[in-house]
Amino acid sequence: MSPPFRIIAGVFALLSATSVLSFPTHGSLAGLSRSELDVIIPTLERRIPDPPPGPLNDTSARLVFDPAHPFIAPKATDIRGPCPGLNTLASHGYLPRNGIATPAQIIEAVQEGFNMGNDLAVFVTYAAFLVDGNLITNLLSIGGKTNETGPDPPAPAIVGGLDTHAVFEGDASTTRGDAFFGDNHSFNETLFDELVSFSNKFGAGSYNLSVAAQFRFQRIQDSIATNPQFSFVSPRFYTAYAESVFPVAFFIDGRQTNGQLDMTVARGFFQTNTFPPNFFRSGVSSGLREIAAGIQEVFVPHPIVPGGNNGAVNSYTPNPNSADFSNFCKLYTDFVNNTVRSLYPTASGALLDALNTNLEFFFGPIALLGCTQVPAFT
Repeated sequence: MSPPFRIIAGVFALLSATSVLSFPTHGSLAGLSRSELDVIIPTLERRIPDPPPGPLNDTSARLVFDPAHPFIAPKATDIRGPCPGLNTLASHGYLPRNGIATPAQIIEAVQEGFNMGNDLAVFVTYAAFLVDGNLITNLLSIGGKTNETGPDPPAPAIVGGLDTHAVFEGDASTTRGDAFFGDNHSFNETLFDELVSFSNKFGAGSYNLSVAAQFRFQRIQDSIATNPQFSFVSPRFYTAYAESVFPVAFFIDGRQTNGQLDMTVARGFFQTNTFPPNFFRSGVSSGLREIAAGIQEVFVPHPIVPGGNNGAVNSYTPNPNSADFSNFCKLYTDFVNNTVRSLYPTASGALLDALNTNLEFFFGPIALLGCTQVPAFT
């Protein structure tokens, strides 16, 4: 090899080594090649996954903005992402304030802070973790970037976190823009103002499920009309509607029972990621069945089939292969067989063991719903 080529080869080797050394403990391993995994996994400290926590013993409304959980604004190096609920839990210390947590910590936090039902907490946490987490270190970032003024990690495209597009995060978000436009995680004032307008028009100034039905449909129509790459298939088809229901289920003070979310309180969650003063969590533990009932209220006024634009705006085309609300079990089987399997096609050794363990945790909450478990990966 001539000297110039040796120099170039040396530079690439140095860059590769730097990338591996900088691979964060919470960086997702999903989608990496076999050669990349062979280099990265030996640098990570393996942590055996903890079983998911069980349900709360006390599911009553109680004060959660208490002296043990003060609001502390995130530092520039703290990670926040597209989910205002998780952002709020991190800013109040129910989750590690740096925005990096284990699945068990997330499950415990959403139960303690919001009274989320255990089945829902386990199901959505492991769905996100299987795609966006590090199965070797058992860590997940609640966002893909550091806080607004902080830099991205030095190695590109290695920290997805919950910013990973079209799985947990997705198009037609309530207060975040579509990834096509460049920022899918920051609070969008224009969208929130539109949400306020819809709440004034359809909810007498408050956000409720009737408002959610109208605004969810509007956000879908907005994306159809402006985003040529708009995708609205499973699992985003499900999470978009759940995202519309969650504020009613979890952001209303538990001493209030009328299902009306004050928009000043809503802004606190969506924009500054804080509980309002003296906030009590919900007195109702909302799990899979409760959220499914809310989703029906949001979906039925403006039903739409899964699909997406095909490279041009206003080209929405149904996708008959996507799971929809008529078959929840297909959401599970497609997620495992299509999404997860495609992200880990060559998993072996410790990664394969961790993958199967977490798939087992993921199936647990729906074992009683009549769904058939997908066999372990080999």
